[in-house]
Amino acid sequence: MFGTRRAGIRAAAITVPLVAALLGGAAAPAGAHSAKPAKGLSCRGVGVDPAAQIRYRTEVVVNAPLDVVWKLQTDVDRWPSWQRAVSSAERLDHGRFRAGSAFHWTTPIPPEVGIPATGLDITSTVRQVKDRSCIRWTGPADGEGLHIDGVHVWNFTKVRGGVRVSTEETHTGPQVDANVPLATGILRAGLDAWLGDLKAAAEARAPR
Repeated sequence: MFGTRRAGIRAAAITVPLVAALLGGAAAPAGAHSAKPAKGLSCRGVGVDPAAQIRYRTEVVVNAPLDVVWKLQTDVDRWPSWQRAVSSAERLDHGRFRAGSAFHWTTPIPPEVGIPATGLDITSTVRQVKDRSCIRWTGPADGEGLHIDGVHVWNFTKVRGGVRVSTEETHTGPQVDANVPLATGILRAGLDAWLGDLKAAAEARAPR
């Protein structure tokens, strides 16, 4: 994709912070997540993009009731209150969180990137959902010089002492496809950070 090695390095330097901002940026707390399991996730029989080169799956056990975890994850308007990388979030429909629900959210781009854009705009649409069990959403993320098409699956399973939250995501797009190992590593860091924030927020709200 890049004409010279120098051009490739410059493009990667721009892409890395952008994708990191999109995916969560900050590292998860030590011990917050498990190693990547092998089997892919699904919701109502549908999983992530099977053709995507960039994919990652991970999970965490949250020591909180399922109702608390589910409420945090599906109350999109309140994401900025517990997700460090989400600067705004808005449901585009009303009522229960359901197939067809859509939401628009933004995340800042670090100022050291040195480009005019100040954030990424993401519009996600829920494709499949099973109450307190699973969610699958898709949607584009756009910023200056970056476009990603993402597919994200979440599973929620009761376990002793809490909930196992499992998540898997795939990305496609010309910028991220240009360096699959790098983009996959960034995706890994972002998902681990999301789970770390979800775990911390849910456990803080759990009944004592």
